[in-house]
Amino acid sequence: AALPKATVLDLSCNNLISLPSDFCSLMHLVKLDLSKNRLQQLPLDFGRLVNLQHLDLLNNRLVTLPVSFAQLKNLKWLDLKDNPLDPVLAKVAGDCLDEKQCKQAAVKVLQHMKAIQSEQDRQRQRKLQAEREMEKKREAEQRAKEAQERELRKREKAEEKERRRREYDAQKAAKQEMEKKTKKENVQTRKPASSSRPPQPPRHKRSWSRSVLRVLLFVLLCVLCTLAACKLTELQHQPLCVSVNTLYEDVLAALQNHKTLQNLLQQNSQQ
Repeated sequence: AALPKATVLDLSCNNLISLPSDFCSLMHLVKLDLSKNRLQQLPLDFGRLVNLQHLDLLNNRLVTLPVSFAQLKNLKWLDLKDNPLDPVLAKVAGDCLDEKQCKQAAVKVLQHMKAIQSEQDRQRQRKLQAEREMEKKREAEQRAKEAQERELRKREKAEEKERRRREYDAQKAAKQEMEKKTKKENVQTRKPASSSRPPQPPRHKRSWSRSVLRVLLFVLLCVLCTLAACKLTELQHQPLCVSVNTLYEDVLAALQNHKTLQNLLQQNSQQ
C-alpha cells in the first residue's frame, strides 16, 4: 500500500489465504500474479484496480468472483484454472490453455460479471421500488388512519356539542317551568279567597233578581189573600169575588183535566 503507483506485482507461490482491503488501493497495477496461493475469495472492492490488464489466479481456492470484478474494463488476459469455481463461472472462463483462450476468458468473464452486476442492480432497483411502494402504502394507510381519527374526533366533538345543547335546553325548560310554578304560587298566595270561592255574580244582578222574587211573592200573597177573602167571608157574593171564584173554579178544572190527560197518556205509554 506504500507503493500506490506500482504497475507490476508478483505474489505467486506464497500460500496467501486472503488479501486486505488496502490492497485495492494499488490502482496503477497493470499486471498481477496471484497464482499458486490459497485464496478463497478476493476483496469485495477488487474492481477498483481499473487499470489491470493481466491477472493470473491459477491454482487457488476461488469459488466465485466479487461483483465489482465487472469494473475491470481494461482486463485483457485472465487465468482461472485449477480453482473450484462455480460450474457456470467455470464454463464461462474456459481452460486458458494458450494465449488466445486466456484472452477470451478475460472477455467472457467480464461479460458474465457485468450480467450478474446488472441483474443485481435490477434486483436492487426492484427492492428499492418495492420498499418505496411499501413506504407509500404505509404513508397512505397512515393518512387514512389520521383522517379517520380526525373524523372520529370531529364526530365526538359534534356529539359533545349536541349533548351540551340538549342539557342547556333541558335546564332552560326546567328553569322556565320553575318560574311559572313560582309565579303561580305567588298568585295563589296573594289571592287565596278568590281561588277557593266560586265566582259570584255581579251585585246589580243579585239585586235585580231579589226584587223580582219579592214582587212575585207579593203578588202571590195578594192573590191568596183575595181568594181567601172571597171564599171564607161575606164578600163572596160581591161581583169581584164572584169573578175571582169563577176564575179559581176554571183553573182547578183545567188542572184536573191536565192531570187526567197526563194519567191517560201515561197509561197508554205503559200499554
